[in-house]
Amino acid sequence: MAEIFSLEYPQSLGVYDHYADAQKAVDFLADHEFAVENVLIVGTELRQVERVTGRLTWGRVLSAGAASGAWLGLLIGAILSIFADGSSVVVTILGGIAFGIVFGIISGALGYGATRGQRDFSSVQKVVATKYEVLVEHKLLADGTALLATMPGSTGSNPFA
Repeated sequence: MAEIFSLEYPQSLGVYDHYADAQKAVDFLADHEFAVENVLIVGTELRQVERVTGRLTWGRVLSAGAASGAWLGLLIGAILSIFADGSSVVVTILGGIAFGIVFGIISGALGYGATRGQRDFSSVQKVVATKYEVLVEHKLLADGTALLATMPGSTGSNPFA
């Protein structure tokens, strides 16, 4: 699978500030019969972005733990109910939910307590590229460069041109 993400002697056709611009360049090449199966779009200059979504309190931590535990308990209860006889199906599912809530509250409390107030916020993280480089097989560099030079409004920059 790794071979699909590699080129033999890759060369840069252009560097773009936005993925959409790199994608437009490759689409332009495809529209003009260029062998785009020999092209890669590579995100470079990676950075991690963390978006803070809220303040963490004991109440939020315990309620989130209870909610996620309830879902886990529902799943486990539903699976176990397959093996239960008809009258105990509901009891099995409700028991799974109750067990899940308790487990979720305990695991949430232990995790939050372990931070000792050093991380009193919730967040989501993402790794993003700040530049997008269009690479091509070395033998197609001249054709690709010439073709992209005819692209209306081309914003890429080729460091080797």
